[in-house]
Amino acid sequence: MSFKIGQSASFSRTMTETDFVMFAGLSGDYNPIHVDKEYAGDTRFGQRISHGLLTASLLSRLLGMHLPGKGSVYKDQTLQFKAPVFIGDTITATATVKEFNEARRTLILVTECMNQHGKVVLTGIATMVVPGEGEKI
Repeated sequence: MSFKIGQSASFSRTMTETDFVMFAGLSGDYNPIHVDKEYAGDTRFGQRISHGLLTASLLSRLLGMHLPGKGSVYKDQTLQFKAPVFIGDTITATATVKEFNEARRTLILVTECMNQHGKVVLTGIATMVVPGEGEKI
């Protein structure tokens, strides 16, 4: 696999109530800001917000399936949550190659999630280990 600085990939997903409920069940995080409509309605957000790591999990799909893709392994990920994500928001996750160290087979990518209004909701930097030609990690 060869990578170029500036190379990018993205995909979009609309967040659903089912996503919120399933992630709460999987993670065990039943914070009412995520799962209780009445409780969340009285917060500064006025409605339920996504678990931060549910939004971040879109990066896992992006990096594992698109760029760098199959066979790659997460080494590190920083996250900065910039804005809430609500049920019905369409989030576009994007990764852009910042550095590629071919000798170490490591790839550093700028990661970002943006909502349908063009507002950045999450940013970060990912480090991935990528296989060489014909190699499995």
